[in-house]
Amino acid sequence: MKELIIQTNDKDQRLDKFLMKYMHLAPKSFIYKMLRKKRIKYNNKKAIGNEIINAGDKIQFYLHEETIKKFQENVASKIYPMNLTFKVIYEDENILICDKPVGLLVHPDQVNQKNTLLNQVLYYLYKNSEYNPEQEQGFIPGLCNRLDRNTSGLVIVGKNLSTLQEINKLFKYQKIDRYYMTVVKGKIIKKGELVDYYSKDYNQNKGKLHKNPIKQSKLMKTFYSPIKCGSQNTLLEVKLITGRTHQIRLHLSSIGHPIAGDPKYGDLKWNQQLYMQYKINHQLLHAYKIKFSMMSNHLQYLNGKEFISYPPKIFYQIME
Repeated sequence: MKELIIQTNDKDQRLDKFLMKYMHLAPKSFIYKMLRKKRIKYNNKKAIGNEIINAGDKIQFYLHEETIKKFQENVASKIYPMNLTFKVIYEDENILICDKPVGLLVHPDQVNQKNTLLNQVLYYLYKNSEYNPEQEQGFIPGLCNRLDRNTSGLVIVGKNLSTLQEINKLFKYQKIDRYYMTVVKGKIIKKGELVDYYSKDYNQNKGKLHKNPIKQSKLMKTFYSPIKCGSQNTLLEVKLITGRTHQIRLHLSSIGHPIAGDPKYGDLKWNQQLYMQYKINHQLLHAYKIKFSMMSNHLQYLNGKEFISYPPKIFYQIME
């Protein structure tokens, strides 16, 4: 019998969720079967899996050590030494706000892909003695928001479970303000609001807009405000209200103002001109500002704070 004591970074989550992290190679069916057969107990009692675990609680495994190890992976091997290409904008004991460059994936999109923002962050925290996988029982620091590979800008990292849970909840209910800068085709002289319904075309990996809700569609809302107008384009600030895939790119394209360099929703002829003149081969979209105002519990100290990363120089060069 092996007994595990729940640590601070593992509390306030469901028992089954913890077990799936602790033995992350095990099928869900195996976890629930072991709970039913009382081969895994919670505080020496039969458990269902929906119990919320607390620090100091105990889990008993009536399994062979070889069985447990079979469903685990050497988490220390997940720390990959590599060059760090992100910039640190802000950091404290709970969060890290980093500035992701263009071209860097946030998570791997294929097997054995190591150079991602998440892996760079884990290596950074490991080097600074803020994360030691060998001392954790399943917890891994995580990214709270995602950006496309070729979208640059601010990404929030939760260093502990309670921070990850709190920030993910606030993102889900649109309680953290996110602002982007982008260069779009044409003149926009007034601020505006776009409200539509979103569905996804999985065959083309593109979003689709609908003026009225359809089956499985989701509300999509975007605010925009011009910062500077040129003769043929506009430097635009965009505020996300919802967070759909490719939301800003799709929404602005739908009103005739595609983002510069956007290969999926953009203007092909304009993109070719931009490439010839500036060698741009990706969308000019930068997550430049985050504002906290609804933080609670241990993150209340962040209320009223905003963090900014100004976009690359190419944004301003095109406007000039």
